[in-house]
Amino acid sequence: MKKEEYEVLHTEGSRPVKMWTRGVPVEEAAKKQLRNTATLPFIYKHIAVMPDVHLGKGSTIGSVIPTLGAVIPAAVGVDIGCGMMAAKTTLTASDLPDSLGPLRSAIERAIPHGMSLKTRGHRGRDEGSWQTPPSVVDAAWLQLKDEFDAICLKTPKLKNTNNYRHLGTLGSGNHFVEVCLDEQGSVWFMLHSGSRGVGNAIGTHFIELAKQDMRTHFINLPDQDLAYLAEGTQHYDDYVEAVGWAQRFARNNREVMMQNLIAAVRTVIHKPFQTHVEAVNCHHNYVQKEHHFGKDVLVTRKGAVSARAGELGIIPGSMGAKSFIVRGKGNAESFHSCSHGAGRTMSRTEAKRRFNLADQIRATEGVECRKDENVIDEIPMAYKDIDAVMLAQRELVDVVHILKQVVCVKG
Repeated sequence: MKKEEYEVLHTEGSRPVKMWTRGVPVEEAAKKQLRNTATLPFIYKHIAVMPDVHLGKGSTIGSVIPTLGAVIPAAVGVDIGCGMMAAKTTLTASDLPDSLGPLRSAIERAIPHGMSLKTRGHRGRDEGSWQTPPSVVDAAWLQLKDEFDAICLKTPKLKNTNNYRHLGTLGSGNHFVEVCLDEQGSVWFMLHSGSRGVGNAIGTHFIELAKQDMRTHFINLPDQDLAYLAEGTQHYDDYVEAVGWAQRFARNNREVMMQNLIAAVRTVIHKPFQTHVEAVNCHHNYVQKEHHFGKDVLVTRKGAVSARAGELGIIPGSMGAKSFIVRGKGNAESFHSCSHGAGRTMSRTEAKRRFNLADQIRATEGVECRKDENVIDEIPMAYKDIDAVMLAQRELVDVVHILKQVVCVKG
């Protein structure tokens, strides 16, 4: 492998940090977080850093953290199993209506999203405010319920979380649903979401347990959000079970929303069409056991996507920018990983301070989407240049399709 593909951060007494960030700016605060993480004694081989890397909680977003004998709950985070799903259809650009407003409205009615869950109480399942068919949600929940009940016996506080109620819902922030066109004019459906309220509760609970363990055993860390759970302990076993379940919830959540998205589109576009001509459903905030460099290790991808040889993945751009369907190259040094998006260059607060509504309207020209002050924090200029990000990881993935959104529903 050519060394010029990545740069290496070396810190005495710690593991190397290999960064696929050439041509992409990396903030010093993020580098400090990476060095802190690399000092942990259970890091395996090295940390791999993707070109969308930026400051996170404890660990940087856009990093791949392999561990032996321990797991860091805050590295996985509280949006456990957050990820992307995309499906190619047999529709083409000419099949879309001249006015895309009704299509966006149909999607917004079909998929509970954003603050509407709070203002309307997410009544759709009980009172019919949303068009989500209860049977779709119930079928998905049946695949999850028994294991969740078992987890709640060990951690009763999780029972009264938004679990079933949030299945099939989008959330807020940078979560979205899009209708896109590829380079051939084919229509794709794409969405971004995770394990919602129940995943947040699981992540928060085990992050606090890890911090308690550190205090109990007088373990000093460079950052308290690097608190870990040691293999062989009850907390570790319980977390591995709960986080695995949350990741399955997240995957099912995206499947339910995709079904409802397709149903919503059919109410507007009456021409018969097929979906899942090509389909991808991938996490980018998760942990799982994998085999690398001769050992079975836990790999935490905090804002990164699995990119094994031949594996399809999704790298979305910012609101108003293009996205990519990619095929992994199986790069061993990156632990078979790639970026999960463009990566922010500024905080949401800074984006709202720096840009105004007119900027947002100009940046999303040609996209049927919300154009109001509440989504300025998602303005494309708050993100890194997606072309530079893709160039920096050319040894990690090949581009299969380039997608440009024409409809975007933000959480």
